[in-house]
Amino acid sequence: VQLQASGGGLVQAGGSLRLSCAASGRTISIYAMGWFRQAPGKEREFVAAIKWTVGTTYYGDSVTGRFTISRDNAKNTVYLQMDSLKSEDTAVYYCAAGLGSRTYYTGEDYDYWGQGTQVTVSS
Repeated sequence: VQLQASGGGLVQAGGSLRLSCAASGRTISIYAMGWFRQAPGKEREFVAAIKWTVGTTYYGDSVTGRFTISRDNAKNTVYLQMDSLKSEDTAVYYCAAGLGSRTYYTGEDYDYWGQGTQVTVSS
């Protein structure tokens, strides 16, 4: 499975961005996809995840109510709509795909990772 993330950029605080992650290859094996982020000097943080077939979603505490994860199965793409952005949302965002039933809150639950996309929120 190959993952290609896009959509990052520079936005003012309070603004919005939408990240996309297109999956290719053996996508039929995907059980869930997620987004993580890592800011300079900080540990990787879980942002959101979605079960590929049923669409159940999960969010990290810091983004609940502001970010929305969704997927388009026909396009093999997962999206992260980010609203009400704050300066503390500045980070490199990574998408990931996991196979099999797991919790999907930690990076160790994922099997494939895309390249990161930078999100910078100016205050």
